[in-house]
Amino acid sequence: MRLKIHWVIGLLLLCVSAGAADSTTVTAPKASIYQGMTIKLDIGSAAITPAISKGQLQQYELAMNWRLKDRFYPTLELGYAGGRAHRGDSISYNAHGGFVRVGCDINPLKKHPDSPHALLVGIRVGTGVQAKKTDCWGEIVLGCQVEIAKVRNTAFYMGWMGRLKILFTREKEGLLASEMAPIYIPGFGDRSNVGWGVSYHLGWKF
Repeated sequence: MRLKIHWVIGLLLLCVSAGAADSTTVTAPKASIYQGMTIKLDIGSAAITPAISKGQLQQYELAMNWRLKDRFYPTLELGYAGGRAHRGDSISYNAHGGFVRVGCDINPLKKHPDSPHALLVGIRVGTGVQAKKTDCWGEIVLGCQVEIAKVRNTAFYMGWMGRLKILFTREKEGLLASEMAPIYIPGFGDRSNVGWGVSYHLGWKF
């Protein structure tokens, strides 16, 4: 009789412990919303712009982006461009001004969201100011940023960005030469309805 009681008590304890184990759930830690900020120096435009313009124009640019929820990269780009611009063979003038672009990129690669490398697809809205003239445009961008070295809590990156630019502030046809806007737009390039650009950058994430 005592043996049977011991068996019953043992079975009850086993059932209780099994129920407690089943009711215990392990929750994975939630991913952080913010994964760091990267400052990028565009050395591509600093080299390509003088080469295309035969040394007449220069462009310098600094960009910042913030990685959010592993896939989103709000971006701010600031710069200065200028030099000697030409319209045809008869008109030339000094062109100098600053520019700013804001936008957001997304990493479309769903696998390995915690990877430090990223393929970037996004949009920008830009504005350039030269003398009393302000121009605005939009951009569709495609590029990447790749981690090349890591030291403790900081990392160093390199990458490139291709840009398709669409000018919003377009000129009317038939204007006199004195009424025409400057042919060169800081941050956009030569004035045209559609333009393009390529940047190559080095970055520091912290």
